[in-house]
Amino acid sequence: MIKRNLLVMGLAVLLSACGFQLRGTGVNQMTIPELGVSARNAYGDTVRELRQALEQSGVKVTDNAPYKIFLSREQEDQRSASYTGTGSTAEYELSKVLTYQIIGENNLTLLENKLEVHKFYQQNTGNIAGSTQEATMVRKEMTRDLVQQVMLRLEQLTPARLAELQAVADEKARAEAEALEAQRRAEAETPQQSPLELPNQ
Repeated sequence: MIKRNLLVMGLAVLLSACGFQLRGTGVNQMTIPELGVSARNAYGDTVRELRQALEQSGVKVTDNAPYKIFLSREQEDQRSASYTGTGSTAEYELSKVLTYQIIGENNLTLLENKLEVHKFYQQNTGNIAGSTQEATMVRKEMTRDLVQQVMLRLEQLTPARLAELQAVADEKARAEAEALEAQRRAEAETPQQSPLELPNQ
């Protein structure tokens, strides 16, 4: 037993030395010093766990940050995956989709992404309470998986990359504003046609 424990510990040390981390046990390497965090569901588990994960990674979560992540949509679906001999559902598939945006200066959207996770759980008609508890645990795991996926995406957003995305968004907004102004001027300079006058009968 002692040898087995030593072997497991040795493997863990070797894997960590190679940069490998077990899911949910490591701290993400973030280069963004601070980030604003908000969500349509402002009091949901996902946004709360995301804030915690960012803070544990050394990111200052503040509303005054130049860049913000906004969890714009979170949708959960459930469907029957298999049935028992009597026709009642024996297994359910849960899916959860999270859409988020990175918002920069002038409230411009720098990028938008959608993440998705799927999990299964057994429905025991003889133990409804146990099945309900299992479903709750599966939903919590899905939330953690989504947060981990968000963190992995955020790792790729260096300050330099965010600055590039901001420059692209600024240029796009400037071009759209100029096009809108040109259209407004063209409409203002176009003479309005007078109503058609019908001859007196």
